[in-house]
Amino acid sequence: MPWHPIDLPSLQLGLLHALVSRTRPQDEVREVHGSLRWAEFLLERSGGRLRPGDYVRVGSDSIFHGLGDWVFSGALYDDPDWGTSRLRDYAVRYGIDVDVACEMRTYAAEFIADCADAVLADEPDVVGFTTTFMQNVSSLALARELKARRPQLTVVFGGSNCDGPMGHALHRNHRFVDHVVRGEGEYAFPALLCHLDDGTPPADVPGLCWWEGEVSRANPEPRRTVAPADIPSPDYDDWQTALDASPVAEYVHPKLVVEGARGCWWGEKHHCTFCGLNGSAMAFRAKPGERLWSEVDHLVRRHRILDVVTVDNIIDMAYFKDFLPRAAASGWDLRMHYEVKSNLTPEQLALLAESGTVHIQPGIESLGSRVLDLMDKGVTGARNIRTLRECENHSLTCSWNLLYGFPGETADDYAAVIDQLPALVHLQPPSGAHRIQLERFSPHFNDPGLGFGKRSPAEMYQHVYDLPEDELTDLVYLFDTEDAGIGGEVEARLKQAVERWLSDHPGSRLTFTEDGDTLLVDDQRAGRPQRTHRFTGWQAAALRRLEDGRTGQALHRLLVEDGHRLTVEDLDEWLLHALELGLLFRDGRTYVALPTWGVPVRLDEPGYACQMLYHRRGPDFVIVMDRRDKGVSARYTLDDPDVLATFDTLEEPTPLAELSDRQLQAAKLLADEGLALLADGRAVALPPRLRSWPVPCTGI
Repeated sequence: MPWHPIDLPSLQLGLLHALVSRTRPQDEVREVHGSLRWAEFLLERSGGRLRPGDYVRVGSDSIFHGLGDWVFSGALYDDPDWGTSRLRDYAVRYGIDVDVACEMRTYAAEFIADCADAVLADEPDVVGFTTTFMQNVSSLALARELKARRPQLTVVFGGSNCDGPMGHALHRNHRFVDHVVRGEGEYAFPALLCHLDDGTPPADVPGLCWWEGEVSRANPEPRRTVAPADIPSPDYDDWQTALDASPVAEYVHPKLVVEGARGCWWGEKHHCTFCGLNGSAMAFRAKPGERLWSEVDHLVRRHRILDVVTVDNIIDMAYFKDFLPRAAASGWDLRMHYEVKSNLTPEQLALLAESGTVHIQPGIESLGSRVLDLMDKGVTGARNIRTLRECENHSLTCSWNLLYGFPGETADDYAAVIDQLPALVHLQPPSGAHRIQLERFSPHFNDPGLGFGKRSPAEMYQHVYDLPEDELTDLVYLFDTEDAGIGGEVEARLKQAVERWLSDHPGSRLTFTEDGDTLLVDDQRAGRPQRTHRFTGWQAAALRRLEDGRTGQALHRLLVEDGHRLTVEDLDEWLLHALELGLLFRDGRTYVALPTWGVPVRLDEPGYACQMLYHRRGPDFVIVMDRRDKGVSARYTLDDPDVLATFDTLEEPTPLAELSDRQLQAAKLLADEGLALLADGRAVALPPRLRSWPVPCTGI
């Protein structure tokens, strides 16, 4: 159900469909892609006013304000005005626009009824809902409607919103939900279906919530996690069929979703204090890289899609030896997303780029080492700066947030960082500076002694659920708590500096070039005089050595070992000068060189991509994207052998007389679509092959 991203298939549905097909071949399985249906419904009922972009703004961008859940709460509670006044008051205090959400709500009840018609038309015995983040209320609204119409139907919930106490609270407060699977579903769901077959109480299914009369029972949660060998490969055939037939398809660029690993190998050793994402399943497990590549290979070939999103919370380091080299060797023009740790080496980041990974989330979170220690991140501010710089060197889009508000942090932890942010404007900025929020399952939540003793369900839930606070305390994921760490003037300075970074970044450059023995640094950063610095001798060597980050003492030793003659005082004076020029970042006693080698292509303006025409190559197909006409995006898949072979031939201008009849027919077909030019007795394909991507790649 909403609000799953409409450009992605549901990994949960894909896994469960494959699981049931494998373990219970006698059963029939149907999928309902409620998120896609909702986007279609809004587009049609609003006469085109409510488009997929509005879906994203309410469903994803407003996740910390609960707008998506609120849209369906009126349908859940059978009251179109439920929570409206509270939302309006909330919106005024937080300065958010809720008009689009309010318009969407007018269609919610009709949509739920429409979904119920579609589900019941298949005459199911069991209906399963997967729920993560803001999928709870829309799922509950439909479940309520289904049980009202057909009480004998069995309704099952599962997903991240059902982990731990959240699952039991969801179950006991909604009598129309028969079962809730808490934790991973690969073992529990087939076991539950067997009990439903036999008509026996599911008291032995680990983690399951079920009704014994009018009493909500919660079985002890599972002690073992699902082994990678037991995780099925996802089946996205039904999603592809639904998307192909959808009027929303022209608004989205579809991507595949794959899963290589579960849990977090870093979190097993040092759980980041603010993070609750892995819930009760922290234990790290990963599929072999060969198997993961086999799944990617199968999905790419079957669905003719080259964009791949991995959902792993952290990359398995073994994938640098098995999975990523296979992707790099494929020769396909993949675009992959990965979450990584921010201590990767330049060589590892280069391999990510070679594999087709264009977008990473390295979990940088801060540029100050003491704050990073408070987070238990296991990296330094200097290392995070190196990661940002190497992302520029390898044209990797890097998404990150700058977090603050940790118990124990002080203004002194931020002063030096804030002073140096203007020197970083050529590197990719954070999305913003954000105060952390208390998340269930995080160490901050589990141990009040870490600094957040007072907590209550986040205020947004007051306009989402009609439940008492003690039940919300068990049901929800986000909590309000007292502010910790910095505030006042320091907080304001940090936010202003980050906003300036965001605005100054697109036109800023700071680059290395070599001219014989001279090292040149071209400074084109906003807010600084545009100039070129020249360094020779030990000063040039020092800048190169500082790409890896070093203390002044270690740098002096290396330079002397390299044969340079300089005193410690000479070096200290030069380091101070280079720091004043903004060519270095200082983290405690460590210095890091800031210039990059070359500059990735950047989309300086959000609308620039509309004037693009390019093609990408897969295993036995070519994808052509045509955005030459602003406001129109056309996507072509060339997989007919004659058309594909002709397109390959026409990458170079070719005389028409050299083409066979079938090739000539294919050339004319390509020309009719504006993908080839036939003139002066020759033909040439127009879309160039695009193999490297602008930064940020999200702009396209």
